[in-house]
Amino acid sequence: MPLQGKVCLVTGGGRGIGRAVVARLARERARAVIACDASPEGFPELERSQASVRVRLLDVSDATAVARAVAEISAELGGIDVLVNNAGITRDALLQKMTDEQWGAVLAANLTGVFFVTRAVAPGMMARRRGSIVNLASIVALDGNIGQSNYAASKGGVIALTRTWAREFARKGAQVRVNAVAPGFIRTPMTEKIPRDILEGIVSRVPLGRMGEPEDVAGLVAFLAGEESSYITGQVIRVDGGLVL
Repeated sequence: MPLQGKVCLVTGGGRGIGRAVVARLARERARAVIACDASPEGFPELERSQASVRVRLLDVSDATAVARAVAEISAELGGIDVLVNNAGITRDALLQKMTDEQWGAVLAANLTGVFFVTRAVAPGMMARRRGSIVNLASIVALDGNIGQSNYAASKGGVIALTRTWAREFARKGAQVRVNAVAPGFIRTPMTEKIPRDILEGIVSRVPLGRMGEPEDVAGLVAFLAGEESSYITGQVIRVDGGLVL
């Protein structure tokens, strides 16, 4: 198994894509999968799913809490081998109606949170000279979307960080890889908020004729996390059924 013996940390692991990623990494025989989330809503189900799954409350926009959590996990388990930066929120509004709070909240969770968590995890990977970081971006960062200036900017920033870190973390022969996955419209609690008529219009433009499932994304994340993708870094891979907005 490509992930056997690995310690994996998944932010936003309590529901949606994050929960599917946690389950997939556990099935790939990871030694431990730590699902971090700002809400404990999905924790009971996760804890029952696999013996290797652990849960932890964590607000990724809190730098102090992130540093403490990573230090404690690393001390207990001997370091983190795989980081999946999945935590994210939406606060949609047209630009002229978007509030400072809507802008700031999305950037804090989706972009600054990725910076805080990676800043805490990457030094350990660099010291061990290997590791895999998978960042969840979005096709909205690549194609744009009406009413999502904040979300598009945050995920565009994630893509920029991915490419920067892929270079930075491979210095001096270190095998620390950084890649991004850009999901399209995936069936999650987040997309359930989209009005049905708009969602049907989107699906009608998808060549594969359906919305994606969280497991469609989780499979790619598991591949990028494992040793089978050891020569892949700095990439942004779409999982969107062929959709081009």
